[in-house]
Amino acid sequence: MPSLKMVLSARGHCCDSRASYPIVNISSAIFDRSAPDLASCPDETLPEFAFIGRSNVGKSSLLNMLSGKPDLARVSKTPGFTKMINVFTMNKTWRLVDLPGYGYAHVARSDKSQFNRAVNDYLQHRANLCCVFALIDSSLPPQKIDLEFVKWLARHSVPFVLVFTKTDTVTPAKVQANIAAFKDAISGWFEKLPAIYTCSAVAKHGRRELLAVIDEVIAAGPGEAPTESDEVSADAGTSSLEPPAAGRKVKTREVRAKRPNPARPW
Repeated sequence: MPSLKMVLSARGHCCDSRASYPIVNISSAIFDRSAPDLASCPDETLPEFAFIGRSNVGKSSLLNMLSGKPDLARVSKTPGFTKMINVFTMNKTWRLVDLPGYGYAHVARSDKSQFNRAVNDYLQHRANLCCVFALIDSSLPPQKIDLEFVKWLARHSVPFVLVFTKTDTVTPAKVQANIAAFKDAISGWFEKLPAIYTCSAVAKHGRRELLAVIDEVIAAGPGEAPTESDEVSADAGTSSLEPPAAGRKVKTREVRAKRPNPARPW
């Protein structure tokens, strides 16, 4: 079975096997900047992992839990509070990127604002973006805006995993039912489904699993032959990142990088 590293290396860059960092033990989390556009982002010397989801999905609380810093990302009761591309340097070796909630970009095609273009440009053209964590509210049935965003990520060959948040807000049976419904809704787009994880910032659930994804990607060398032992979790699938052609599912082996494989310093 193809591993997560095979899928995420399909972007044509991302991480060198020369070093593996103790990701779970985060000793420093430093705010770098709030960038209004792609050109204002930091240089591309460190691998980046971006988090994004519909407004009020619990993104800021999740980022604070992952970093171990309760005030890293500002938690607001106002949906859509995040307006910039917020970049944090973790352990001086990788970056956590807090993206504004959507709709934006493809999900709101008629919106041509600079704000929408900035996030759209980041997701499509950031060379050192290793993986997007697409956050989905586990307490809700599949939402059209989330489904459209997942389709957009697949169409534009953006490596991603799905993270179902707020698992503490409803019963486990309801969480599983909503996840199953979401998987069913997107199953026609993929030969193998994207990797799926669950988390709760309140219950402190999912931190180790999500940080293990980051650790796996940073440690992985692009183009390595996948083995079964490479899987991050037993039930994690892999996502096919080419846009689906009419009437057929995409196969993982058909994935191709969208741009050359630039040399990376990490």
